[in-house]
Amino acid sequence: MSIKRFGRRLFLGGAGAVVALPVLESALPKLARAEGVAKRFLAFYVPNGIHMANWTPTTQGAGYELSPILSPLGNLKDKTLVLTGLANKPAQPDGPGDHASGTGAFLTARHPFKTEGANIQNGISLDQQAAKTIGPLTRIPSMQLGIDGGDSAGDCDSGYSCAYARNISWASESQPLPKVVNPAVVYDQLFGGFDPEATAAETAKRKKYRTSVLDYVTGEAQSLSLKLGASDRAKLDEYLTGVYELGKKIEKLGTGPVCTQIDTPPSKPPLTEHVALMSDLMVLAMQCDATRIVTFMLANAGSGRSYDFIGVSGAHHEISHHQDIPENFDKLTQIDTWEVSQLAYLLGKMDAIDEGGVTMLDNSLVFFSSEIEDGNSHAHRNMPILLAGTGGGKIASGRHLVFNDDRPVADLFLSILNALDLPDTSFGQDSTGPIVELYG
Repeated sequence: MSIKRFGRRLFLGGAGAVVALPVLESALPKLARAEGVAKRFLAFYVPNGIHMANWTPTTQGAGYELSPILSPLGNLKDKTLVLTGLANKPAQPDGPGDHASGTGAFLTARHPFKTEGANIQNGISLDQQAAKTIGPLTRIPSMQLGIDGGDSAGDCDSGYSCAYARNISWASESQPLPKVVNPAVVYDQLFGGFDPEATAAETAKRKKYRTSVLDYVTGEAQSLSLKLGASDRAKLDEYLTGVYELGKKIEKLGTGPVCTQIDTPPSKPPLTEHVALMSDLMVLAMQCDATRIVTFMLANAGSGRSYDFIGVSGAHHEISHHQDIPENFDKLTQIDTWEVSQLAYLLGKMDAIDEGGVTMLDNSLVFFSSEIEDGNSHAHRNMPILLAGTGGGKIASGRHLVFNDDRPVADLFLSILNALDLPDTSFGQDSTGPIVELYG
């Protein structure tokens, strides 16, 4: 059996391939056990704003009641913060273009320069600021994932480049980091090689080889488990079972295109399956410590997706321009509740992973929001914001906090960086200081 240690990470492998394992406390030296569990950050973006009347809880503090849209978080209420009254004023566009400008500023809290050409200018995003320090600790410094593809060239919103509308992760003022939308590509990034130019025969051979590697590693894991404590044996079995089953699901999908140049989801896999697979992959990536920084876009800015599968027909973007029509309010509530249910699925997976008496969710911070407040007003004030997890106990969760005077969302981002043990004193364009109320 081949067992290799690299810091806190443990690998099994042979025949030229390895599979990273979750942190197993009984398999690490005492010094490594004292280092503490890794903290993670994940950003979850949804398009077109939120119907705020059915999003905002009517009560404040620890005893608040979940609103209709937040109802899917019922079992996770104690591990989420709802934040009302924060503003992202730098996202305000020059003229029309709120969707692209708001998406560009989603994690940067900077004012995107209005252009449809190559002279884009924004700012470093929250995830990449964290990745400067946290990224080198893992094999993959950060992962950028999503559902809808499309390149970053051209005009996507009233003179704003598609670079702003289709990316939320920015390595620098002029370098957006494009997302991966194909689950098979993500899986291969984590557990095997990927060659986009491979022939069908080569792809089939790779799949067969990948399956044989997982079978081989499963055999190795059975030998390793004899040396582990009971809790680590259960953790190892759960992890490898998840890897194997997810691989089988992805193989059934076929290869398909990595992305398209239209702002609609791929025809295969179905949207609900696609989102679930990406959530499973994000959790696995963090579980095996392949990365600790992830961004995810449920759709691109101003998405026109139709939600017929939940009984809502018509383009989301058009419905979001509700014009105070009750029928549109009902449709938006259905769409937004479904979006929150996808977040709840992800958070539930994270909360099910034990990390020594606390869960992966406890050791993480998950930021959920949209590019605008409301699809009709296109406002960048009173943003719909939810923060899940406690960052290893740094954030006091399970509350609804209300802020006045348009407290900058950049202050929240600064607070997140500090909770991740990063000593930043400012962030974005208008930060004033960390939000002390987050710490309880």
